[in-house]
Amino acid sequence: MRPLIVRLRNYVGDVVLSLPALELLQSNGYAPHLVGKPWVGQLLEAYGWPTTPRAGAFLDRVRQLRELRRQSAMLDPGFDGRENMLVLPNAFSGALEPRLAGLRAVGHGTEGRSWLLSRAERPLWGHALQHFWALSCRFLGVDLPAPKQIGLRTSRSDQQLADELLRRHGVRPGFVALCPFAGGVFEDQQKVWPAFAPLVQILTQKGRDVVCCPGPTDQGAERLVGSRLIHGIDLGVYGGILRRAALVVANDTGPGHLAAAVGVPTVSVLGPTVPEQWAPWGPTVTVVRRWPRWPTVHEVMEATGLA
Repeated sequence: MRPLIVRLRNYVGDVVLSLPALELLQSNGYAPHLVGKPWVGQLLEAYGWPTTPRAGAFLDRVRQLRELRRQSAMLDPGFDGRENMLVLPNAFSGALEPRLAGLRAVGHGTEGRSWLLSRAERPLWGHALQHFWALSCRFLGVDLPAPKQIGLRTSRSDQQLADELLRRHGVRPGFVALCPFAGGVFEDQQKVWPAFAPLVQILTQKGRDVVCCPGPTDQGAERLVGSRLIHGIDLGVYGGILRRAALVVANDTGPGHLAAAVGVPTVSVLGPTVPEQWAPWGPTVTVVRRWPRWPTVHEVMEATGLA
């Protein structure tokens, strides 16, 4: 297997949507070494790919890539003689850092950075998964259709811990998981559907246990009266919990992509987000969007099939 450094994007949903592209690289003889956020190793633990948390300061990031280049060249004497890095982000720095580290990177020729890349590809503007998939195809020189589902795997240890947490919190089979938090905005508009609290009440009245897993920076969980709150889990365990759900209802947020990726029925409640580009991917996804207004609780319940 030929080592290949892959710079990932910074958001959970983006990394989930790039998974088929990473698997394509591996199936064509490359051994990805992932550079990204510290949680990448947790999220993709089941795949066994080495990961390096990206350094904070610019010069530290360059030194980091230079060291990864040295390590890769020790494993593969031909490493420096070929294209040896794939850059998924479109930012200028994403091309500048590998260039200064002596790497031969392939990426999209955006942000005026084509001259920094060993090969600059034209972006495919469509769904984000197809965007990442097309870049991997062009890197490999193949033309293949994107998969219809992601099929994210969960490690055995993460699934065992997820199952234990569900038992410990008294969660019964057939539960509904909610992903009611969303970081950032889309075109200056909030991405948080404002009616999760009444949804919890309706679901519990119908006899469903409702599970929510707030992250350390998520706020407002106390308003979800009647839900079982599971705190302090990493993304790998989160995926294991979502895998056991009968249904997930989510904002435009990373855990919504995670739910779709593990194959659970997912209702994606979108506001300003463009679904053609950023909706969760897969045959188990139902998108509910009525923008410029938010969907009502009744419309979301109709989409769940539990009304």
